[in-house]
Amino acid sequence: MNEQQQPVLTDIRGRVGVITLNRPQQLNALNDALMDALGEALLRFDSDAAIGAIVITGSAKAFAAGADIAAMADWTYMDVYQGDFITRNWEAIRRVRKPVIAAVAGFAMGGGCELALACDRIIAAESAKFALPEIKLAMLPGAGGTQRLPRAIGKAKAMDMCLSARMLDAREADRYGLVSRVVPDDQLLDDTLALASRIAGYSLPALMVIKEAVNRAWESSLSEGILYERRELHARFASEDAHEGMHAFLSKRQPKFKHR
Repeated sequence: MNEQQQPVLTDIRGRVGVITLNRPQQLNALNDALMDALGEALLRFDSDAAIGAIVITGSAKAFAAGADIAAMADWTYMDVYQGDFITRNWEAIRRVRKPVIAAVAGFAMGGGCELALACDRIIAAESAKFALPEIKLAMLPGAGGTQRLPRAIGKAKAMDMCLSARMLDAREADRYGLVSRVVPDDQLLDDTLALASRIAGYSLPALMVIKEAVNRAWESSLSEGILYERRELHARFASEDAHEGMHAFLSKRQPKFKHR
């Protein structure tokens, strides 16, 4: 399979693994082959001790224009139920313990928006546009959209997007809290890689527990989240990196983390 036929392309930049969605003629529409390849790439980078953070990006025109409607138009209930549609491969990202950053330019529609929402941070180019237009097809956002979007931007705005198919430009998405920051299109990948490299330079075990703790805030009560956070804080004192970080601070030098 040549590069043009590969549904995703992978690259390593220092301690950052980069995954590029690669169906440009279909605006990176998310079919099973692409999602299988994406899941495999994510889990491969997650298991690589030399990788500290992961970036997912698309093309200048589209991060991903949604699920591949042509592939699913004639599926039946039993097709999707027995095939474990969405859960089988789209949910691989939930198993990734390292920070995952979406670098979004152009359209992030439907499943593309949901994929970005499943990442830990979204860096948006000024051209980025976000929407969940499934209502136009008498469908619903079923790859986490109705669950992650309200947590990201609140119920009222999530209802607006899901019920009316309203599209947000990058600046609106920033105001709503959907994205972490907005950058010029020609700086998107460079700025995202710079951020990912900075994150990947920190202690990997600390990054992983921070990600777990923040996700716990989404999924549990405050008291349960605080208890989890406190236990993870106490556990940091068993970490070589934490002692190195504190001693380096006191000595006014850069820490040399061993990711232990």
